[in-house]
Amino acid sequence: MRELELIDSCRPLDVETLSDDEAEATARIFRALADPARVKIVNVLATNDDAVCACEFMPALGLAQATVSHHLKVLTDAGLLSREQRGKWAYFSLDAQVLARVGSLVQIPELVR
Repeated sequence: MRELELIDSCRPLDVETLSDDEAEATARIFRALADPARVKIVNVLATNDDAVCACEFMPALGLAQATVSHHLKVLTDAGLLSREQRGKWAYFSLDAQVLARVGSLVQIPELVR
């Protein structure tokens, strides 16, 4: 019987992998982003230097206040957004650490130049 050679694609990966906890936390973030309105919210926040009032998302997204509040809660619970109460209004900003972690997961070295 002939022994098969091990080819490169079957060799162990020499990169670090996520722990189970890190993978679960990251999956929560991707689940939170799995809605077009939430992606738009993240985009609005990413293109603003300052925190954005919750009231500004309604006209920007064309959604009712209750729907916007739901989407902001999902993103905040996932850790993507930070919430600051100013009087009766809530202001939101992106959590830079979480975005950096997500960015590192989807960065493909062969495509980055």
